[in-house]
Amino acid sequence: MANLIVVCGPQAVGKMTVAESLRDKLKYNMMMNHDSIEVSDKIFGFATPAQKEFNAIFREKAFELAVKHNVDLIFTYVCAFEMPEERAYMDSLAELFEKNGGKFYFVELRATLEKRLERNETPHRMERKASKRDVDWSRKNLLKDAEKHRLNSDDGEVWYENHIKIDNTNLSPDEVADIVIEKYKLVANEKEEKEYRFGV
Repeated sequence: MANLIVVCGPQAVGKMTVAESLRDKLKYNMMMNHDSIEVSDKIFGFATPAQKEFNAIFREKAFELAVKHNVDLIFTYVCAFEMPEERAYMDSLAELFEKNGGKFYFVELRATLEKRLERNETPHRMERKASKRDVDWSRKNLLKDAEKHRLNSDDGEVWYENHIKIDNTNLSPDEVADIVIEKYKLVANEKEEKEYRFGV
């Protein structure tokens, strides 16, 4: 039985660093949304039809294999809450893991725009996400999406039984991870480091 933790929120809110903290504390495996994006961009170019199709296949297969091989997984994702297809996508992931006996956890992060713009330029973000190294483009994209989409749920809007909302403007990644672990009484796996973070 495999569990899935989705760490959701707008760009530069801190999804990656929170997910990394959860990974290290729980010994879960981790897939950033940018893992598939960077690979598919490198092979097929930015936002081309082939890139978009490969990106979707990459993620779909990773989720299927996690369930098949009982691998607890953390996935980071930017969700546009106003779009029905986004809810349908999250529902499909919840169903995939839950129908096979696992748990689905939806961790939603929010932070001020000022803090997100600050985090958008951190060295760790540049290192892990090649597409964000064009800081001018990344900043404009962040601001554009903040205007175009509803990147956090509304007050009182809860999608799942295990849906936690955390304002991490002034919290460290470890503090956020500890809140999630305590909330859901999550227990760390017994794995060697190379099994869940090899080469990272």
